[in-house]
Amino acid sequence: MQQVNIHEAKTHFSRLIARVLAGEEIIIARAGQPVARLLPVTGSTRQRTPGSARGQIKMAADFHHPLPDHLREEFEK
Repeated sequence: MQQVNIHEAKTHFSRLIARVLAGEEIIIARAGQPVARLLPVTGSTRQRTPGSARGQIKMAADFHHPLPDHLREEFEK
C-alpha cells in the first residue's frame, strides 16, 4: 500500500490506475492525512434475466397512437 498526495494523484492518475489494476492499493492524502483509498472494483454485476419482468408491466391501450397535437408541438420546439 502506498500513500500519495492529491497533486501527485491528479498528475499520475493513469499510472495509479494501472498499479491498482495490478493489485496494489493506493491511499490518497491531503496534507499527509489519508482521505481516500483507490481500489479495483471487485465482484461481478448481477446477470440480467431476459423476461424476468414478464407480466409486471402494462402498456396503455393507446400506447402506439400518435401524441395529441399540443404534446407533439412541445417536443418539436
